[in-house]
Amino acid sequence: MAPEKITANMVNGLFELLASIENAKDMELLFADLCTKNEIEQMTQRLMAAKLLLQGKTYNQVIEETDISSATLSRVSNAVKYGNGYKQFIK
Repeated sequence: MAPEKITANMVNGLFELLASIENAKDMELLFADLCTKNEIEQMTQRLMAAKLLLQGKTYNQVIEETDISSATLSRVSNAVKYGNGYKQFIK
């Protein structure tokens, strides 16, 4: 869990910073400092899994193509079904 010192305003500041980035290269520079290589790879894997699910691929096909764990795929699937982010931004 995040320390209690992290406030909603701080989180909002992160989102505002991300929203202000104008191109992929600048985003790459920030993420290289902000996240570990493993964290970036995990986010990439989740995004790819969401894309495949939205294309109608089965769990087995997604796991085969992305090597994602079934537990993580379940969380991604729930976000695809009930969330808004993946559906809004994945075309």
